[in-house]
Order: sequence, then structure tokens, then C-alpha cells
Amino acid sequence: MRIIILLLGLCLLPSCSYFGGDKKEDETENWSADRLYNEAKGALDAGDWSKAISMYERLESRFPFGVYGQQSVLDLAYAYYKSDQPEAAVSAANRFIKLYPQNDHVDYAYYLKGLANFNKGKGLIDRIARIDTSQRDPGAAMLAFQDFSELVERYPDSQYAPDSRKRMVYLRNILAEHEVHVAHYYMRRSAYLAAANRARLVVEQYQRTPSVPDALSIMAKAYKILGMDDLSRDSLRVLELNYPNYPGIREVQEIVITEG
Repeated sequence: MRIIILLLGLCLLPSCSYFGGDKKEDETENWSADRLYNEAKGALDAGDWSKAISMYERLESRFPFGVYGQQSVLDLAYAYYKSDQPEAAVSAANRFIKLYPQNDHVDYAYYLKGLANFNKGKGLIDRIARIDTSQRDPGAAMLAFQDFSELVERYPDSQYAPDSRKRMVYLRNILAEHEVHVAHYYMRRSAYLAAANRARLVVEQYQRTPSVPDALSIMAKAYKILGMDDLSRDSLRVLELNYPNYPGIREVQEIVITEG
């Protein structure tokens, strides 16, 4: 009986902390939109991304249609991007584009989407190890290319268009190189038709990228091994005409197919 009475007494204490009733109060609960925004902007300017995100999320939740609504969504997207939360950054940028398509800064929302996808997965380990980006899953690179492409198409005079165009060139090179990696993978496993098809994709879709001569060489080799001599000669002829100093030309010429 004494034990039961003691437990009841504990529960009557103001905090009842034993059962998790002690919850930390939100000091911003009664803050105005103006104060929340100033705190969020101050944290953003100081590079305190965690605090900025927390404040902007509160602001957007409590005052979604207030005077600070539009800028808050865009600033939140930037804070997510800087804190290495690419999915959240893209989501916030998309929300801004959908809600405020006529805003003067909507081009920046497209640019932020591109940057978030462009840097997706490029963490500390990648930077230390200097991992070849062309060997990553190309999904993020393709999304980034689409984002930058949409920005350039919709807002060709945007201040972010020149950088977007440079990144698009880089991304095309990476995507083309990825296809060559896949084609080499198929060649090593004697899947010659699959290798030729991936290489042909580079020649057709990623013209004027540094990977084109490698792709032509793979096509010439794969077709020759498959006994598709006309296609092999055509690929080799294009390679010799456009890249006469390519070191792999002789290797293709020296392939001898023996009857099995």
C-alpha cells in the first residue's frame, strides 16, 4: 500500500518527469512573423543553417500567407542546400516555383534545384577519395542537367544562365563518360552487342564530348568481334576521319577473328 501511495504522489508532482511529462517550451511560440523572419535571416547570413532552417520552418508553418512568405520559402531552399539536404532543397524550390511562378526570383529557384542535384552525394568521403563522378549513378546528374536546361530555356538572360550553361557542358561530359564506363563493362563480360549499343548512344546523344572517340572505338571492336564487318568499318572510318591520332585505332585494326 505504501508503494502505491508513493507512486501516486510522484505523479502529482508538477513536472511528473518520471513519465516524460517535462516538455521543453518553444520560446518562439508567441513571436511575430517579423521577429521570426529577422532571426531566420540573421542565422542564414551567419551560416547557421540549422537555426535558419528551424526558424524558416516555423515561419512558413505559422504565417504561410504573410508578407515574408515568398522570400522565406526561397531562403529555406537555400538553407537546405547549404546544409547538404538536397531532397529538401529541391522540394522547397519546387514549392516556390509552384506558388510564385511570376516572382522576379523564380529563376533562382530553378538554379537552386540544379545546384542541389549537381552536388547530391558529393560528401566528404568523395572529396577526400576523389571518386570519379562519371562512375556514380547518373540519376542526379541527369536531373541537374534538366534543371539547368529548363532555367536556360525559360530565362536565357538570367544572371544564373551563364553558370548553368557551363555546368550543362560538364554534366554532358560526365553522362557520356558514364555510358562509356558501362560499355567497357559489357566488353569485359563479352556482351558485345550491349557494349556497342551503349557506345552508339554516346555518339548519337552526346556529340562533341571527349568520350566520342572511345565510344567509336568500342563500336568498331564490338561489331568486328560480332562479325558485323560493315558496321565495324563504318565506325572505324568515322574514328580515323575525326580523331586520326586516337591511340586505339591500331588496336581495332589488329583484332583478328578466328573461326571457333
